[in-house]
Amino acid sequence: MKTVLNYIRDYLKHVDKILPLICLALTVFDLYVIYSMTKTGYISNGYFKTFIIEATFRTQIIAAVIGIIAAIVISAVDYRFISKIWFVIAPVAVILQLLLFTPLGVQRDDDIAWLDFGIITIQPAEILKFVYIVTLATHISKLGENINSPKHLILVCIHGLAPAALIIIQKDIGSALVFVFMFICMLFMSGISWKYLLAGIASIPLLAVFAWNFILEDHHKTRVLILFDKDLQEAEKLNRFYQQYNGTIVLGSGQLTGLGFDQESYHYTSELSNDFIFAYIGMTLGFIGCMTVVIMLALLCLKLLSNASGAQTNLGKLICIGVFAMIFFHCVINIGVVLCVVPVIGIPLPFISRGGTAIIMVNACMGLVLSVSAHREKEKHMFY
Repeated sequence: MKTVLNYIRDYLKHVDKILPLICLALTVFDLYVIYSMTKTGYISNGYFKTFIIEATFRTQIIAAVIGIIAAIVISAVDYRFISKIWFVIAPVAVILQLLLFTPLGVQRDDDIAWLDFGIITIQPAEILKFVYIVTLATHISKLGENINSPKHLILVCIHGLAPAALIIIQKDIGSALVFVFMFICMLFMSGISWKYLLAGIASIPLLAVFAWNFILEDHHKTRVLILFDKDLQEAEKLNRFYQQYNGTIVLGSGQLTGLGFDQESYHYTSELSNDFIFAYIGMTLGFIGCMTVVIMLALLCLKLLSNASGAQTNLGKLICIGVFAMIFFHCVINIGVVLCVVPVIGIPLPFISRGGTAIIMVNACMGLVLSVSAHREKEKHMFY
């Protein structure tokens, strides 16, 4: 019993105190916003209906509680042990992703990203992100300076890009880009030679041309062209640009302080509880509400970088950088879509958007970062 108490005391002494508070504040805000949507509903397909039902709010609460518990449990386990059992968790994530090619896979819009088990649906890509961070960080940290060996670098690139390729086949371009960005950030922090980095930068135009001609479909290309062609934008306002165009109206309708959560004169667009929830925040809480969310998410990203700086092992640093890259990319792209500066690619806002799998796994990723801070010998932070 005394040993257990000593472990708990040591854990509480070293674990990050600020990161859980930021995550908890975002989660509480998320539940408040989702609850408001259960009461107001929104317009879809041209007619009014209560799209968000109370069961969805209960699901969000349950997912948030499970996510918080998962974060606590994972943070209490040494991240080096989690790294050692990668061969146990990796097959589970890969199998779930491959099940999307079976009748269990559900096609929504233009991609196949959800598994329907009857009583529950899950998004395997969210689980794969957690496993990807662990496995890629383990792979790179074991190589050390050998990362610059062509043989090892090729294997790392295969490891880093294979999940993105698999998800592209399922036509979930948004999730695939998240994996690519995580890979780039983690590779950059691995000690890779500048000659490889410069070669990678030089290859970007060729990769862009390849993606445009062989990966993106016509509707993806239209979403990109719309942002640069105002004439096309006007012509497509009632077609492919309808969602994003209405999203800007929803966002701007709240002006400085918002319309509140009990108005009847709302503006609407589809996916308001998921990809366009930032627009809903702008409508109900105004510019002040939007900036509050941005500041909270910015603090979260800075804290993740701080923990990466304070990590005492390369493995811990890479885990923190992987989680940072995931959160940062989600935030920038999601908000960028609402502001019409990037094309619609279907990426939720971390901790805020509706989605049980997403909120569980983003909390699990926070548990990884907390484990890095909890299992070190000395305190070491970037800012204090």
